[in-house]
Amino acid sequence: MAMNGDTLGLAIAAAVLNPGATAKGKAMCEDFWKKVGNAIVDHIVNNAEVPAGIETNTTTQIPPQTPTPHTHTGKTTGTGRVV
Repeated sequence: MAMNGDTLGLAIAAAVLNPGATAKGKAMCEDFWKKVGNAIVDHIVNNAEVPAGIETNTTTQIPPQTPTPHTHTGKTTGTGRVV
């Protein structure tokens, strides 16, 4: 699942909003935190790197009609990126 700045911002706004806030105050708070959430997500997506060597373990059936699934284990061989 990709990160989403609007979702992050709305979650933060919900945590800090005063329950008695006016509709205008609530909208301003949500707008502000969506901008902050998007800035955080953009920074992570543009700067984070996933290292090589992450252990993997998957089970697949190739082709799907094969009665016995095949297990694949190992480590990633290259770096990845955050999405």
